Amino acid sequence: MGLKKFTSFIFLLAILAGLTNCKKTSDRLFYEKAYVKEIKQAREDLRLYLATNTVPGAEIAIYKDGKLIYSEGMGAASRELNVPVKRDTKFRIGPTSAAFTALAFRILVENGTLHPDSSIQHYLPEFPEKEYKITLENLVQNTSGIREENINEATEVKYNYTMKSVLERIINDSLIYIPGEYQVNTVYNYDLLGTIMEKTTNKRFDKIIKELITDTLHLGNTMEDNPFNIIENRTDFYDHNLVAMVTNSVTMDLRSKAPALGLLSTAEDLAKFGNDILHSPYISDEVRKNLFNVPELSSGVDATMANGWNVFEDYWKRKFYVSAGQVRGGGSSLLIFPDDDLVIAILINLTMDMQEIPDYKIASYFLPKNQLQIEVEAKQKEMQNNKTKESAKKPNPPQATSK
Repeated sequence: MGLKKFTSFIFLLAILAGLTNCKKTSDRLFYEKAYVKEIKQAREDLRLYLATNTVPGAEIAIYKDGKLIYSEGMGAASRELNVPVKRDTKFRIGPTSAAFTALAFRILVENGTLHPDSSIQHYLPEFPEKEYKITLENLVQNTSGIREENINEATEVKYNYTMKSVLERIINDSLIYIPGEYQVNTVYNYDLLGTIMEKTTNKRFDKIIKELITDTLHLGNTMEDNPFNIIENRTDFYDHNLVAMVTNSVTMDLRSKAPALGLLSTAEDLAKFGNDILHSPYISDEVRKNLFNVPELSSGVDATMANGWNVFEDYWKRKFYVSAGQVRGGGSSLLIFPDDDLVIAILINLTMDMQEIPDYKIASYFLPKNQLQIEVEAKQKEMQNNKTKESAKKPNPPQATSK
């Protein structure tokens, strides 16, 4: 083959390779064409949710079988400046912050820095003893008996508060139940845990998360929210007013609640975080197993939370894990189906005070039918066929005749 013909042949191969490329990518959208049907359904549901709830902007990212298959920024990061949401726009992730704190805690336990059965006072002698011993395990599993925030504490706007100063609110409080008896999700559990982690390691909480998780797992868009720092690609934050109109959210300093509420991230980072929990060799099998083990409660009530995650089983007996919720100016959902190797992350820049994010419905498009689902659908089809046959056997009613 001559050089000219050979060059033309190589050029033709390059064109064909480009035409068969299975990926579509830009700064606002990435998807694998093999999942285009499911992605269209997911986009339709999410766009309907944004329109129905007047959400300015959102992100979604999906990992399937260990690979990113879809990522998109939708709507506006800033309405005033007419800035669109891109795939690297940073949102407040609110309660999903606890999943990062819990993983850092489990890593510190594994390397011997912290001991889950030790009391709070072992690490913080200045924290007064309560009626019963509270362990670090009680804190991370939300079984401590410490009360929830009241409405004034949750909406208070103050700056430069430390985690330790916030804990002064509960120093003189009695426990609302015996530790280990029930589960009550409260920011004070994770504030205490974060304070202990800081004191034990002699590092700020944001540095702990950076060293143990975000740097190691290469989550470059996940960090502590700081209203006084210029943070590149951070979205604006929005609320609904009394008549459900979108307004700018008040400035919040969430650093004092960083372990429970105060991190920023992108949907891609969150989905990668979920995927790393399933696959990363950095996370040991022991830590991975402990993350989703719900505690046994002394009351006999079934626990539903483990280490910042809700642990559920759906109608089809598929187990799944969710870390989700709202914060002022944002809402988040991180959903994992471990047996189907599916991870979905969705973020919005509006206080999630209306409908919940349709994460589970979106997940259904990417989940194969399991054996139970196949059997139930086959039985339903059989019942429908039998019903049709029975209807066919019935004689037709006599027709009225005119005289």
